[in-house]
Amino acid sequence: MAGRGKTKAVARDGKVSLCVLDEQWPFAYLQVYADATVERDRDLVVDVMMAVAGRMSGQPLGEEARPFVEVMAEQEDRVVVRCRPYETFAQPPRHLHRNDQDEQINPLGIGHRPVGHSGPGMSSATSCSSGERPRA
Repeated sequence: MAGRGKTKAVARDGKVSLCVLDEQWPFAYLQVYADATVERDRDLVVDVMMAVAGRMSGQPLGEEARPFVEVMAEQEDRVVVRCRPYETFAQPPRHLHRNDQDEQINPLGIGHRPVGHSGPGMSSATSCSSGERPRA
């Protein structure tokens, strides 16, 4: 929604970060830093809303739903945030069998990958925030 804080921050700063966490123990994560733009094209917004609704429901929405989605997009002033990743950081899965084993893990297991390199698969997006990339 165009009036919300995250949209305003993206429009102002043009940067976002996304953290994807594995849902199963032992937890792994992927942190993505991206340049971002706010897209207000109504057709694009409706296309994305239709696609997301189809994924969430487990089946594609029929074209008969499009007029309702168009009205919703207009009423809620929906936008699309387009992200272009430029850097990633990942913690690979750790194979632990008990909670007390975490002291044995090498902290150097944290990995950094420029965009374009493959990394571990993750299962669930849990947060997205705008802002600058952390400085070392």
